[in-house]
Amino acid sequence: MTRLKLEGISKHYGAIQALSAVSLSIAPGEVLGLMGDNGAGKSTLVKIIAGNFSPSSGEIRIDDRPVAFHSPRDAQREGIEVVYQDLALCDNLSAASNVFLGREPVRRVGPVAYVDYAEMNRVSARLFSRLKSETRPRDLVRRMSGGQRQAVAIARTLLSEPKIVMMDEPTAAISVRQVAEVLDVIRRLRDHGISVILISHRMPDVFAVSDRIAVLRRGELVANKKAANSSPEEVTGLITGAIQAA
Repeated sequence: MTRLKLEGISKHYGAIQALSAVSLSIAPGEVLGLMGDNGAGKSTLVKIIAGNFSPSSGEIRIDDRPVAFHSPRDAQREGIEVVYQDLALCDNLSAASNVFLGREPVRRVGPVAYVDYAEMNRVSARLFSRLKSETRPRDLVRRMSGGQRQAVAIARTLLSEPKIVMMDEPTAAISVRQVAEVLDVIRRLRDHGISVILISHRMPDVFAVSDRIAVLRRGELVANKKAANSSPEEVTGLITGAIQAA
């Protein structure tokens, strides 16, 4: 079964061709490492999958059904979530409040409605436990490590029971120990049957968790192969153009 399938995805802005006939797929519970230099088309492809952009041509299929996204909300309805590099967390709020940001559960007592913080803490604790993160629901984000912040951002995506989680540079600018924590979280998402698209420049991290590697160069897909059949040296050559395709 294929969770996500892209067929001939192209995107142009006037005379600028950002993507050219990219065909790619990912299975349930698979980690796909998406690599390429700046300007290779990674961000454009991610934004098309996330519903921020519409492709100029090509088709997107989810669970073998053709879909058309006109907004990020459309993509979310199909089970696609994104953890962006800046994480978009509120430092002054607790972990639980960040997990539920904009989706807070409300209880009513007669005519009075109030935010159900107990429910937020309970569900958040369950999500952190699922990720095997040491993050606690009442912890303030501003006091957290980079790895804990990533766990909060990932837990937020799990609220909607996603099929696909895209992660943009999740291990950038964090310590070696925190990198290990984030990579463990990615493995746990995979173990729960969630497909993960990992966008990263950090070669060791990509090879540590990816089942397959895809490389973009100048808007074209130049490699799409099992990680076990590739190497950091090969990917470096593909990114720079020293190797034309693999």
